[in-house]
Amino acid sequence: MTSAPRTARDFARIELTRTILECARGQLAAVGPGELSLRAVARELGMASSAVYRYFPSRDHLITALLIQCYDESGAAVEAADAAVPRNRCRRRWLAMSSALRDWAGVNFHEYALLYGSPVPGYSAPADTVVPAQRVPQVLLSLMADAEDANLELGAPRLKVPRAVRTSMAPISELMGGRISDERLVRALLAWPTLIGQISLELFGHLHQGVLDYDAHFTHLMERVADDLGLT
Repeated sequence: MTSAPRTARDFARIELTRTILECARGQLAAVGPGELSLRAVARELGMASSAVYRYFPSRDHLITALLIQCYDESGAAVEAADAAVPRNRCRRRWLAMSSALRDWAGVNFHEYALLYGSPVPGYSAPADTVVPAQRVPQVLLSLMADAEDANLELGAPRLKVPRAVRTSMAPISELMGGRISDERLVRALLAWPTLIGQISLELFGHLHQGVLDYDAHFTHLMERVADDLGLT
C-alpha cells in the first residue's frame, strides 16, 4: 500500500519544524538547555507563541526533539565512519568511530553538552529518545560482536567476570543475541565511558594546561583502549 503524496502544507510544516529546531539550537549556545524558551524562539522567528506551540506543545517537547535530532546526527556520523572501514579491520573501525564522535562533538559543542552533559533541570527524557541514543553505542557493540566472531584475543591481564556483573549486563547481552563474551562486554562497557569521558574532559576544559596536544593524547588513549579490547 502506497502512502498518500505529501502536500504543500506537509512540506511547509517540515520546513518550519526544521527552522524552529535550528533556532532552538542557537538558544542552546546562548542560554543553555535549562533556559530554553518557546516564547524566545517564537520571538526570534517573528512568530506568535501560539504558532510555535502547535509544533511543540511545551519546552520538554522541544528538548525531546533536539535530543532525537542530535543523537541521530552524532549516530549517523559514527556509523558512516565505521562503515568506511573494512569489516575485518576492527582496530581501525574503533579509531574511526571514536574520532568521528570527537569530531562531531567539537563542531557541535552545545549539542554534545545536551546529550552528555548535566541533566536539564525538571526534564525527564521519554522513551522515544532511547533508540536514537543507542545509535553510537550500537556501533561499538556491533564491533565487539565482530571481534568475537573473529576470535580476537583480549588484552592482558584477563578478567574474571563476577556473577553479579554478568547478571547486570544481561539486557545488553540479550540485545546482541549472546554474540559477545562476558569479558569482552565488560571491556566494551569500560571503553564507552572512557570515550565519552575523554571527549567531555577535553571539551569542558578539564585538561586545560594539563595536556598540551589534545589530538596526540586522544589518539594514544584510544589506541590503549583498542589494546585492551584486543582489536587488530
